[in-house]
Amino acid sequence: MDAMSQFFLSNNVINGATAWKSLLAMMIALVLSLIITKVYQMTFTGERYSQAFVHTIIIMSVIVSVVMNVVSGNSGVAFGLFAVFSLIRFRSAVTDAKDIAYIFFGLCVGMTCGLFKFDLAIILTIFGSFIFYLLYRFNYGRGKDTQILKVTIPENLNHENLLDDIFKEYTETHQLRQVETTNLGTMILYTYAIRSKNATKDKELLDRIRERNANLKVSLTYLETAK
Repeated sequence: MDAMSQFFLSNNVINGATAWKSLLAMMIALVLSLIITKVYQMTFTGERYSQAFVHTIIIMSVIVSVVMNVVSGNSGVAFGLFAVFSLIRFRSAVTDAKDIAYIFFGLCVGMTCGLFKFDLAIILTIFGSFIFYLLYRFNYGRGKDTQILKVTIPENLNHENLLDDIFKEYTETHQLRQVETTNLGTMILYTYAIRSKNATKDKELLDRIRERNANLKVSLTYLETAK
């Protein structure tokens, strides 16, 4: 043990001052990553976020702060560590681009803390969190929702332009995707992809369609919200 300590000290790997600064860097990285993950939870727009993902951001920020302290000024160690990190793979792919941005956000804060640029790390956390919240608050860049409308029409009422005037009044775009027969050929099922106008109420649209299709089944399904 004494030989190992002597090795580290003789190679300037650690010393008392550096150890305390590293501990301070880890503590600051921990606090800032908690702020980042809190903003992530506030701005999450899916059905349910992963607790493991939140924990990962925190742990990675703290670990990276130590790694940056180790590799700073030693290019050989840096290349070795990055070679090791390149072998790491996530068990499941990160499908949301915003989740990747939060991972990178946490890594950058951890790296900045590891370089002992605490003031810059705090500024980065505050400013980055503020940007994420503003984008969420004002719903910036949100695409329009596409809905799948399925309408069952009796065979005797079937004609191509039956719902055109309704679509013109209530939707911005509509496109026929599929036509199929049901109920032993006595019914026709139309499937449309539509984008409703902002003022359109779903119930009002469905009621108007039911007036035309003899009050048969009509369904409206929302696809995943565009991000």
